Amino acid sequence: MSQRIQLNRRSFLRTAGMTALAGAVSTKASIAAPAPSATAEPPDGVYDFDEIYDRTGTHCTKWDAQIKKYGKENIEVAMGIADMDFRVAPCVTRALQARCSHENWGYGVPADSYKEAIVAWNKNRHGVEVDPDSVHLAAGVHPALIAALRAFAPPGSKVLMTTPIYSGFYGDLRKSLTVTADSLGTLENGRYSIDWDNLQSQMDIDTNALILCNPQNPTGNVWSEEDLLRLGRLCLERRVVVLADEIHCDFVTKGNKYVPFASLPDKDVVNNSISFKAVSKTFSLAAMKSAYFFSTNQDFLDRVVVHHQADLNTLGIVANEAAYREGADWLDQLLPYLDANHDFVEASAKEKIPLVDYTKAQGTYLAWLDVSKLADKIDAKGKADAANKTSETRVTPEGIVQRWLVDNAHVYTNTGSSYGTGGNGHMRMNIATSRKLIELAMDNMAAAMDKL
Repeated sequence: MSQRIQLNRRSFLRTAGMTALAGAVSTKASIAAPAPSATAEPPDGVYDFDEIYDRTGTHCTKWDAQIKKYGKENIEVAMGIADMDFRVAPCVTRALQARCSHENWGYGVPADSYKEAIVAWNKNRHGVEVDPDSVHLAAGVHPALIAALRAFAPPGSKVLMTTPIYSGFYGDLRKSLTVTADSLGTLENGRYSIDWDNLQSQMDIDTNALILCNPQNPTGNVWSEEDLLRLGRLCLERRVVVLADEIHCDFVTKGNKYVPFASLPDKDVVNNSISFKAVSKTFSLAAMKSAYFFSTNQDFLDRVVVHHQADLNTLGIVANEAAYREGADWLDQLLPYLDANHDFVEASAKEKIPLVDYTKAQGTYLAWLDVSKLADKIDAKGKADAANKTSETRVTPEGIVQRWLVDNAHVYTNTGSSYGTGGNGHMRMNIATSRKLIELAMDNMAAAMDKL
């Protein structure tokens, strides 16, 4: 198990296998005492999210996949795929260890208590009443969403999305043999809003479903009740089913409020929807493969179930139920830390990196960086055009920026162009990590751009 790492250069390099932490670390070498038991709550009740927790060598996508691709020397801070670098809430580890003490892994059936925990979390945390009989478990939001697309959107029909939006949805559309209809949001002062005229113009006879992302990945929008009602009523009028992915719902920054689609004060609008959720983002349990969907419309659920196979995982169910039942305090301490991470990135970009703009997200733990000035400075479009003359795979300007940041700042981020229409000139940066690593990343980017 990884040791807790103090901020000093030599011990960090030896433990994490990373390079060049100068400027963000102490020059005095020392190694922290062994970490407390993973199942133990902190003695003072305060969780340490500043800890740099080493995930390398665990076959994780966020770190190991990028190190394999670019080389260990080129990845000091991996800020790509959307999971978190923090230690999991101790209640999850305790529950997993307790289940592992029973040494049989035959077929299982989810306990009713899991659905009860789901219902309680949604009610207590977000004020939405969910009928436990309407909750259907899934191995993830993706397979559930694909089943819904197959139920409501015939092959070749259009699925509407407000963009930029989560790149994974495009893969879901390919698997369901449906066609993308992007409705580009209006961008003003770093904040997106829905282009209502454009959205409505795309709701034609071939449009059967709309994927709503709330909070929106990667833009960070947390849609207001007014926006959701207007959207829902348009979809109801045009016979477009709303598929609401609310997987990031537990992450909302100060001054903003998440409104569950299922809580809207219009029964007909709510009946025209299915909600998809998971605790995997909230507690960083993506590998545990457990999600769920629900609706007030039983006919909708019956149609989806025909196309859906749950493929549940015993440990996933155990971990997710433990998080929902006992993890609230851990999350309550994490949220202000992430909120401060957003503030730190916004302030750092403004102060140190004039070639990058960032407006604080309303939700998620993702920063949607405007790198258009950097792209122009390094002639990313020209380099992409030149590469495309010989490359078998399409190279985008954002791909050029991504590689430039890896080579020059040793920071990995996601290309904005993969998030649909409007993603050009942007990169997505995951800031659910120790602020010490965020500071290192921002300083590295500033130093690299100062040389241009």
